[in-house]
Amino acid sequence: MFITFEGPDGSGKSTQLRRIIRVFERLKIPLLTTREPGGTEIGDQVREILMNMKNRSMKARTEILLFNAARAQLVETVLRPALAAGTIVISDRFADSTLAYQGYGHQTPLEPLRQLLAFATGNLVPDLTLLFDLPAEVGLRRRLSNHDEWNRMDDYDLPFHERVRGGYLALAAEAPRRWVTIDASGDADQVTRTVVRVMIDRGVLPADAGRIPVSEIA
Repeated sequence: MFITFEGPDGSGKSTQLRRIIRVFERLKIPLLTTREPGGTEIGDQVREILMNMKNRSMKARTEILLFNAARAQLVETVLRPALAAGTIVISDRFADSTLAYQGYGHQTPLEPLRQLLAFATGNLVPDLTLLFDLPAEVGLRRRLSNHDEWNRMDDYDLPFHERVRGGYLALAAEAPRRWVTIDASGDADQVTRTVVRVMIDRGVLPADAGRIPVSEIA
């Protein structure tokens, strides 16, 4: 199964992924996790270009192509081999991020982006996508509290991030069987409980996962 965690900046999805990894470890269930952009040696180099504040002059079209170059490498060298071997894979962001950020955020027409994504991913689509949703201004305040992590994508203005959030909600509405929207604006422990419950309901985790105290995986 291929699962993706998506959401606006500051939504806490990366924190939740770290916690879910510990659940899989406790239950001794094999799991591969990765992130976008990155996840490969080439992808990590592209990530540095994309996130570096020195590159604030980067154009939207350049950004789109760089993200998908890193994504193509990840799909071919990491995702497809792992999925073919029967491994559960969770990725911190995937192709839907391009539709939300470069599509809705930059107001780029979606159809050309969908065609590019199909080429870059070889039509790989997640089985389950969790959307960690919260107001854009809340997410940005969270990001500002940790200046070490502030990057070029964070640095776009509030209207951009509001469009990104709206884009995610629109994408989730288009494919409700694949997407599950989780309120990420509140307590992190409650979000974790919700994530575990969703994964149990979708057959990703056994019922035993619900008995693991959050305090032991936080």
